[in-house]
Amino acid sequence: MSIFDLQLETERLLLRPPTAADFDAFATFCSDPVTMQHLGGVQVPSVAWRSLAALTGSWQLLGYSMFSVIEKSSGRWVGRVGPWQPHGWPGTEVGWGIASEFWGRGYAPEAARASMDWAFDALGWQEVIHTIVPANVNSVAVARKLGAELLRQARLPAPADIEVDVWGQSRQAWMARR
Repeated sequence: MSIFDLQLETERLLLRPPTAADFDAFATFCSDPVTMQHLGGVQVPSVAWRSLAALTGSWQLLGYSMFSVIEKSSGRWVGRVGPWQPHGWPGTEVGWGIASEFWGRGYAPEAARASMDWAFDALGWQEVIHTIVPANVNSVAVARKLGAELLRQARLPAPADIEVDVWGQSRQAWMARR
């Protein structure tokens, strides 16, 4: 089975590696100032394409990356959630970004739980972190719903080059909560 055949399923969501067919929804996501407020800022379509290509390339290079999150009931692309550790990253992260029109439905923690299960079970990770800009109160709330604790502060590598809070938990803590 190819990594591109991988699919995780939750009660309301399908998680799968991104494809070129996701680009229009991804570009809309990246162009929304509300969605992108704490995710590096608005991206024009050419930059959004490179961002999508980086996610897809990580699947090829590392065997994991963020999943495209699809709402089962509508088939709509709602965001990207999953394992993420680009070069120089402060740890093994499960991150999330849900399009603002889908906020308030619990999709971020639902998709993150499935992604964390997969990261611990399939990838054998010993820790999962979430890098969060302190002002991003919505993501802090998601991290807390996942049982994460504030572990430390870190600086994301360039081009972001920003200070973030690192939330997370060990494999042992996650397994105890499951």
